[in-house]
Amino acid sequence: MEHLAEGLRLPVNALDYTLLGIYFVVVLGIGFAARRSVKTSLDFFLSGRSLPAWITGLAFVAANLGATEILGMAANGAQYGVYTVHWYWVGAIPAMVFLGLVMMPFYYGSKVRSVPEFLLHRFGPSSHLLSSVIFAVASLLIAGVNLYALAIVLEALLGWPQWLAIVVSGFFVLAYITLGGLSSAIYNEVLQFFVILAALIPLTVVGLQRVGGWNGLTDKLTGSQGPEFVTAWEGTGIGTDNPLGANWLTIVLGLGFVLSFGYWTTNFAEVQRALSAKNLSAAKRTPLIAAFPKILIPMVVVVPGLIALVLEPGIGRTTEGLQYNDAIPVLMRDLLPNGVLGIAITGLIAAFMAGMAANISSFNTVFTNDIWGAYLKKDRPDEHYVSVARWVTVVGVLIGMGTAFIASSFSNIMNYLQTLFSFFNVPLFAVFIIGMFWKRTTPAAGFWGLLGGTVAAMVNYFWFYQQGIIDFPSDQGANFVSAIVAFVVGGVIMTVLTMVTRPKPVEELAGLVYGTVSPGMQEPPAEGDQAWYRKPALLGWGAILLAAAAYIPFSL
Repeated sequence: MEHLAEGLRLPVNALDYTLLGIYFVVVLGIGFAARRSVKTSLDFFLSGRSLPAWITGLAFVAANLGATEILGMAANGAQYGVYTVHWYWVGAIPAMVFLGLVMMPFYYGSKVRSVPEFLLHRFGPSSHLLSSVIFAVASLLIAGVNLYALAIVLEALLGWPQWLAIVVSGFFVLAYITLGGLSSAIYNEVLQFFVILAALIPLTVVGLQRVGGWNGLTDKLTGSQGPEFVTAWEGTGIGTDNPLGANWLTIVLGLGFVLSFGYWTTNFAEVQRALSAKNLSAAKRTPLIAAFPKILIPMVVVVPGLIALVLEPGIGRTTEGLQYNDAIPVLMRDLLPNGVLGIAITGLIAAFMAGMAANISSFNTVFTNDIWGAYLKKDRPDEHYVSVARWVTVVGVLIGMGTAFIASSFSNIMNYLQTLFSFFNVPLFAVFIIGMFWKRTTPAAGFWGLLGGTVAAMVNYFWFYQQGIIDFPSDQGANFVSAIVAFVVGGVIMTVLTMVTRPKPVEELAGLVYGTVSPGMQEPPAEGDQAWYRKPALLGWGAILLAAAAYIPFSL
């Protein structure tokens, strides 16, 4: 992501800055309030496993609704059109439902504190350490994207120097996570979810009014970009060109299966929110509750990207000076009055902070529990690990500032994030899904499958794609293929090694493999959890059907 275009400076006044100041005060207040509940490492890392499902559900979706998604998906909307809805209705909802209905009983029932810790029980120390290091690196890279993106946005919109934006935003994230741990992050994410919507909804409504409503928008885009630009599936036949550079097979397999399931089912920045729920039922419902607002998010993220393309036809053309990442800032500059503008700026900052905080809070958990506590300093007092986690948070924020600039070579930050997911999340998903459904899968297969899948994705991207050995039509098309390669290579390695190496005894796999149970998976439901509207199966299948129905207007 490069600097935003010149000329995006917003006419902010004292009212706008007052709203921004109030938000920062509330954020710190939540951190101080949450600090009182932090007495043990379980409180710091998983909120004492005490939070209700509606809190964890909103935090789950807010942790993903960072500014990298807001700017990136709006950029995708301007670049790829309505095809972008695939990231939600195929690329998120099925995987979120699978996480809630199938995988959360194993995560929560085994009482692990992190996703890598699950691999420790299933495969052993080698896979555990490798996955911990991979996840720690990925968390810092993604946190850095949020921080860097925030800095250049505030520089363009408000005139703040990048160093000031980085220091101010990093300080507030650092302060409330260090004070209150995960509880502080989660309660702030719930607040940030509503602040973000308060920013995006007016932007979308005013933008649609400016372009003549939805019919006016689609008519203008059809005239300038062609009719396929406002459809979801038209032009995705194999061998057919389309703006996305992907066909229906790579969309369904690359995005809808390996990338999507790899991200939503193994990304601890998301799973951590469900692990903080008060019981197994609440943990299962966490991603299912989050699925319903997720279905509607394209209306306030993708649609503004389409609007920006109509109002600023030169966006994305280097000769015009506007990039796809400029879509949201352009609309803020051109459409919003003071006061509402202050809310929009606050929402954008809240989104950056939510995305960064989710990754930093998961990083401090994995590093402290899965690296420091497991291999460097074992069996220390509980207070020692809480103290280490707070210092690791400081270090994580500082490293995130440094890693942020790696993203500078990407003009669309979602391309960068999808590249990271294909490298790190997809191989992990292959190991999880095979190990969870095949009892015989061995520890050696888990380790080498994870390592081989990761290397294969990197080879496909950096050698075959970047060196031009294979001509992929777009960054996203290359990412979809990298994800498929990572999954297939990891799966083949695991299958072959499983046949020639020794598995763990079956009695050690209770609660870790499908068809087995552990005591934690048999807890009785809490009072009220048996109500029909709280049934996980109803919530999950309801979300699937609603996501499928959402395609209908864009497929006729």
